[in-house]
Amino acid sequence: MQDKSAPSPEDAPKAGLAADETGVPRKKIFVKTYGCQMNVYDSARMVDVMAPSGYTEVDAPDEADIVILNTCHIREKAAEKVYSELGRLRELKKEKSGRGENLVIGVAGCVAQAEGEEMRRRAPAVDLVLGPQTYHRLPEYVARLANGGPGIVETEFPAEDKFESLPAPERRKTLARGATAFLTIQEGCDKFCTFCVVPYTRGAEFSRPLSRIVDEARALAEAGVREITLLGQNVNAWHGDDGSGGVATLAKLIRHLARIDGVERLRYTTSHPRDMDEELLAAHAEVPELMPYLHLPVQSGSDRILAAMNRRHDAESYLRLIERIRAARPDIALSSDFIVGFPGETEEDFEATLALVREVGFAQAYSFKYSPRPGTPAAGEEDQLPEEVKSERLARLQDLLGEQQIAFNRACAGKSMKVLFDRRGKGERQLVGRSPWLQSVHVEDAPESLFGEIVDVEIEEGYRNSLRGRLRQAEPILA
Repeated sequence: MQDKSAPSPEDAPKAGLAADETGVPRKKIFVKTYGCQMNVYDSARMVDVMAPSGYTEVDAPDEADIVILNTCHIREKAAEKVYSELGRLRELKKEKSGRGENLVIGVAGCVAQAEGEEMRRRAPAVDLVLGPQTYHRLPEYVARLANGGPGIVETEFPAEDKFESLPAPERRKTLARGATAFLTIQEGCDKFCTFCVVPYTRGAEFSRPLSRIVDEARALAEAGVREITLLGQNVNAWHGDDGSGGVATLAKLIRHLARIDGVERLRYTTSHPRDMDEELLAAHAEVPELMPYLHLPVQSGSDRILAAMNRRHDAESYLRLIERIRAARPDIALSSDFIVGFPGETEEDFEATLALVREVGFAQAYSFKYSPRPGTPAAGEEDQLPEEVKSERLARLQDLLGEQQIAFNRACAGKSMKVLFDRRGKGERQLVGRSPWLQSVHVEDAPESLFGEIVDVEIEEGYRNSLRGRLRQAEPILA
């Protein structure tokens, strides 16, 4: 395989590859992201680590020299979806080979971690399989492949901190891609819920030091980011080195970040009810930059099922926690996760979930049918529910959650809210932004100059998944 990372002086750029001012061909990388927001962050960092080797990001695999599938193992049939995509990439690799071009195919993330060597056996076109803790070594692996090395499978949990191996924030070309950004502060999980594969694919809980996070957030703000979402598999369990020999909490981190010039909004996800302490509740009450929206997964309203899930909380403690959160921040909107049809779930258990939903009232929620994840304790339970039972219960739950979401959005009509415009809409003069409660807000006749700004918007109508509004004060329309 040709070593593209270090071409000799006599090597001429290959046909179809543009060259930079040094005459070295520019190489291209395409990363397809599946699943969670943390994978979005990781995908951007993969592009970052390849930039010093001359790689730039492209929008389609047929343009690329390297294609990476950054995978997620949370959703149902996640692995099969990846293998289906690999079948298409295998054909692309053949086409490129016929033109004398090379395509490196890599699979990263949690499916790669779970499948390991099996992935290369089932999909021989794959050159590189790497888990979520090893993507900082991507340039090294690509160079080995370019020098004729064999395919690589790396799914260990290396001793070194991968975040320490990433380019410094000021060198990250893809650090900021707009007015909003994700920032991973914590990885892994020590809770070992019986349905969850995360402890096995992401490893034990690890918290980045406070100073590193602050440096990255400052660089994001300097690049024009106004809203930062802090990420972690169990983000409110973050306990990072505070630089003074102590350990900082998430609440302390939030207060640090809120003082950075340019950071107007902060969010965090995903949380565990067991790690919502009083200090964090106080931050919700006292830090205006912390948005009034909280994703707090409960998974079930049945104590029996919660115990089988090893969630370490019950329905009553969750409800009392919601009361305390709302006392601290009365305007907060709540979101959650639900798993329907967990092994052994009875109709009574499911009715308990519906009762909890009715009592809390969620602005948004994610709900899924239980599907076994190989290697997790729940996958080995004998009392798996029939698919038709799970589907019927999921439909009933989603109907209720949908009613609550529509009611929350419709209640916004007639109100004024501050909207951060972070993307362009479908119409020529349409901008789309985020409300403080994470709703998408569509505004017509919004000048391009408002992109990246926080603007007062009068909400005219609420729909299931979005709001429609108008600028409170007419802005001049720029030609």
